[in-house]
Amino acid sequence: MNREAIFSTLFAMIAPMPALVTTSRRLKHWTDIPSSEMPAMILAQGRQIVEAPAARGLPTKWQIEAMIYLYVHTIDQAPGTVINPILDTITSILDPDPAGHPQTLNGLVEYARIEGAIETSEGALGDIEVAIIPVRMLAF
Repeated sequence: MNREAIFSTLFAMIAPMPALVTTSRRLKHWTDIPSSEMPAMILAQGRQIVEAPAARGLPTKWQIEAMIYLYVHTIDQAPGTVINPILDTITSILDPDPAGHPQTLNGLVEYARIEGAIETSEGALGDIEVAIIPVRMLAF
């Protein structure tokens, strides 16, 4: 398992989205990003949970978590109208293909998928909308 290859590949798959103005792997608070640099996407590493092999000779399993932070400036628009298309694009990148094969980050992981609740601020922050997308990956 190569952690840096996993995270850099995940970032490389999401960062080129045309809707994004700023992309980073360094977590910043939304107040530290000017509205002119939004929409912003930040990929942050999360927990890494090891599962001991079930039997001798089997590989160690790693549950690797990442959080994708989205910050958008909504101006006079409803927050969902700005952030939903970005969420849909990220979801489509991490969804299984039409044949049901999982996203494997070019074979680096068994799967990379959105797992858990996507949290949104839904306009509670004024003109700034925040979404946090939990990603889970299984690596050997």
